Amino acid sequence: MQDKRVLQIKSPEDMIKILKDNGRPFKSFKKGDTIHFWNKMSKGSYVLAEEPGTNLAFEPYVTPGEMLSLGVFGGKYLNDCLLEFPAEWFWNALLLEKLAPQGRDPSINYFNTSSSLSLQEWKDYGWIPGGKKTSILSDPKINQDDRGFFQWYCRYYMGRRIPELDALQIQRWYNFKRHYTSFKKHCIGPMCRPRQRQSLLHWAWKYE
Repeated sequence: MQDKRVLQIKSPEDMIKILKDNGRPFKSFKKGDTIHFWNKMSKGSYVLAEEPGTNLAFEPYVTPGEMLSLGVFGGKYLNDCLLEFPAEWFWNALLLEKLAPQGRDPSINYFNTSSSLSLQEWKDYGWIPGGKKTSILSDPKINQDDRGFFQWYCRYYMGRRIPELDALQIQRWYNFKRHYTSFKKHCIGPMCRPRQRQSLLHWAWKYE
């Protein structure tokens, strides 16, 4: 759904107004739906090839909605995409004060620390469209997800399927296991290695 207000979100109150007017509940998304997206970075559409939350080819530890409610990416990721995804994801995160449309705030993160690279660094590594390196991830004809892995995960979880892209992103998720293995081997205490554990959460891995 197009709503020009998503391009001008400045506060949680702005998000609440948009969700009240046009938010779509999770149960209304169905296999076969065409999803139209329109945000500050891109616009387009895709079809849900699976029922939301089903037939995942890997086993993420947390859902996208749970990630937002726990605190990720300084509360600034996908706020202008709130009409593309289930309203509950954003409602719950707003109630817990885990979104910061006014500006990225690392203290919102679950481990109260920043662990993210910049968008330009993602491009330079060839992980998203627009980068200098040539890869499936940087090819806009294949990859619609110009904000990286989490945007891909949200769309994949909801039922979009792009086999070549999905296989590569899922392999990247599996490769992240080395960080979980390192954390479990060396970490003692609830706040040990907060940046590494925040990164694990950003990749829907176990972080505890």
